[in-house]
Amino acid sequence: MNIIILVIIILLIIPKTRVAFQIFLHRGWSYINQSSLIAEEERKTIDYTDWKLISEDGNTINFEDTSGEVVFINLWATWCPPCIAEMPSLQLLYDDYKDKVSFLFITSDNFERVQNFKTKNDYTFETHRIISGSQKEFRTSSIPRTFVINKNGEIVIDESGAIDWNSSKIRAQLDELLAK
Repeated sequence: MNIIILVIIILLIIPKTRVAFQIFLHRGWSYINQSSLIAEEERKTIDYTDWKLISEDGNTINFEDTSGEVVFINLWATWCPPCIAEMPSLQLLYDDYKDKVSFLFITSDNFERVQNFKTKNDYTFETHRIISGSQKEFRTSSIPRTFVINKNGEIVIDESGAIDWNSSKIRAQLDELLAK
């Protein structure tokens, strides 16, 4: 038992193995940490204020344009181990729902760094940065943070930490939201 603890401590101390080990732990945790819908009486309705994003391609998106749609918002960073851990499942979900759900992957990283990260990992989702305004409902002190908004503008999922977003449970939840 002491040897196992010593190995874990060494893995966490050595910079090259620390991040890989953290990603491994968060990916394992993502299979346990499941998302759930917020009870209807506890849902917050968002205010579609003047909140503007810019995509890595230079396109400006006004958040008001997503009104009436199912919206999937993921706040993340390229340097964040739990964010990196959940990215493969997010890419798989995006691949299957990109034509049905508005995905907003939002980061404060510069787009060159994001593009390098995406290229290295074969990710195809579009990334955004905030250029003006603020949504009080989405303020957070930790990432990753993910919100799903239904067609009525209610936050129906609000999750922190790494999640397996490609699970059958999440897909069923999205299918239900899209059918309404």
